[in-house]
Amino acid sequence: MTLAMTTARTILPVDDAARAHNFYTEKLGLPHRGMTEDGSELLGSDGGPMLQLKPVSDGKHSEHTALSFEVRDIERIVQDMEAKGVRFQDYDLPNLKTENHICTTDSEKCAWFMDTEHNILCVHETLGGEPEYQL
Repeated sequence: MTLAMTTARTILPVDDAARAHNFYTEKLGLPHRGMTEDGSELLGSDGGPMLQLKPVSDGKHSEHTALSFEVRDIERIVQDMEAKGVRFQDYDLPNLKTENHICTTDSEKCAWFMDTEHNILCVHETLGGEPEYQL
């Protein structure tokens, strides 16, 4: 067996499980898949990638992008998400600049936002290619 033949699961720490549930199901539209024995919630479509929201008590979160969703038409996705109350990060750095919340490189467009638990998330669109999954 190789790891390429298995299903991967992203695990994100959450301080407030109910608040995180509302964000991921209502604002991002991810379907509830069930609960685990440790109280984590599973989200995602049947047969696709899964997201596990794991309650933590230490409040430790990553300082980099923890999860990125590949999308088509990032401009429309960003507008739709903003209309649902998602707040995007803007950057004006020498190597990273956003315009209307979106950073454009030669190969992709990206927009970053935080969930209610301070995890850094991203939506990205691959330029010149088709995404494998759609948000």
